[in-house]
Amino acid sequence: MTHPAVAAARDLAPAFARRAAIWDTERRYCWDNVADLVDARIMGMSIPAEHGGLGASYLDVVQVVEEVAKACTLTARVIVEANMGAIGAVMAYGTDAQKAFCAPIVLAGDKPAICITEPDAGSAATDMRTTARKRGDTYVINGTKHWITGGGVSKLHLVFARVQDEAGHDQGIGGFIVHVDADRGGMPDGFRITGRERTMGLCGMPEATLVFDNLVIDAEWALVPPSGFRGGFADLMNAYNAQRVGAGTIAMGVAAGAYERARDYLLARHQFGRPLAEFQGLQWMLADMDTQITAARLMLHDAAASRGPNGSQFPDMTRAARAKLFASEMGIKVVNDALQMFGARGYGSDEPLERMYRDVRMFTIGGGTAQILRTQIAGAALGIKTPQTRDGYASPPAMHLHAAE
Repeated sequence: MTHPAVAAARDLAPAFARRAAIWDTERRYCWDNVADLVDARIMGMSIPAEHGGLGASYLDVVQVVEEVAKACTLTARVIVEANMGAIGAVMAYGTDAQKAFCAPIVLAGDKPAICITEPDAGSAATDMRTTARKRGDTYVINGTKHWITGGGVSKLHLVFARVQDEAGHDQGIGGFIVHVDADRGGMPDGFRITGRERTMGLCGMPEATLVFDNLVIDAEWALVPPSGFRGGFADLMNAYNAQRVGAGTIAMGVAAGAYERARDYLLARHQFGRPLAEFQGLQWMLADMDTQITAARLMLHDAAASRGPNGSQFPDMTRAARAKLFASEMGIKVVNDALQMFGARGYGSDEPLERMYRDVRMFTIGGGTAQILRTQIAGAALGIKTPQTRDGYASPPAMHLHAAE
C-alpha cells in the first residue's frame, strides 16, 4: 500500500518544479519548499511515531524522493538528508535524550549535516585528522571538514572525529552531535564556516568548509554505537547505506523526470512532416531509457527494503552500493539522452533539462564514488577485503594458491 506522503509529494511537485530554477540561478536554499515539506509531514517522516514522526519505512521515503526529484533535485536531496542520513544514525544509536532533542528540530525543517569529508580525507574516510579529545565531562573538537552539505543552513551536525582519551591515546572514530542555531545567539565558540564551494549543479545547496577550533561539547552528545568507539565507526557507516539508497533514488527520479519530458516532446514535436515519436531511432532511445529507469527503481526499492547483517535496521551495504552505482550512472546517461532529443532547445537554460543534467552529474561522486562502490561490490562478490592502501590485500589462502599457479 502506498504511503499517503507519496500522494502529498506528487501534489507538491508542480510548485517545486516552478521554483526549481530560482534556487539554481540565485544559488539560494529552498526554504519555501521546506515549509511545504514540514506541512506535509515529509521532513522526518522516517522518525518513529513516539518521537513525533510518521514511522515511515525507507521504502516509503524513496517513493516520496522519486516524485520530488522529477521536479526539483535540491528539494529531493533535503528529503533524503532529513530522513536517511544523520537523523537515521541518531534514531538507531542515540540515547533517549539525544533522540528527544534532535527529532523536533528535523520535524520543524532542519536538514542535518553529516560531517565526514576533510581536505585530505575523502574516499579514504579513516584518514581523517579531526580529533575529539576527552576533557572531564566534555570533548574538545579540533579539525577541518570540507564539502559539508548544508553547512550554513543545517542546525544539527553529526561530526565524525578520531576519539582520544584525556592522555591523547586513540580510542577509535566516533560521531558527535553538534547543534548550531544562528538564529539564537550565533555560532558557538570554536565553530566557524570559512568557505562555500561554487558547484556545477545543485546550486542552492551549500557545500561548506567547517573549522573546529577547540569546540567544547558535553560528553552526552557523543553518539556511541553498540560496538563503542573502537568498533563503532563501522556501525555509524552502516547508517550511510540508507543515504546511498536515497542518493541513488534522486538520480533515478531526475532521470524519470527527464524521460517524461522527452516522451511528451517526441509526441508534440514535428519534423519532416511527422511527429518525432514516429522515428525508430528515437523510439529505441526512449525504450532504453524506460528499461534503465525501471531496472534502477527495482534495485533501489530492493535495497531500501533490505536489512543489513546481524539485525541492522539499515539497508544491506552491498545492495545499497549496487543500487546507487547503477542508478547514478544510469541517471547521467538518461538525462543526457533526453537533452539530445530536444536538440538545441535542450541545451538552452530555459529548458529544465540543462539544469537537470548539471544536477544529476553529482551522484556518481557524492556519497561514495562509482569507483569506491565498485571496490565494495567486488569485495563482497569475492569474499575478501579490498583495501586501497599499499599494505596489500587481506585475502583467503586460496587466493595465494591461485596466484602461485
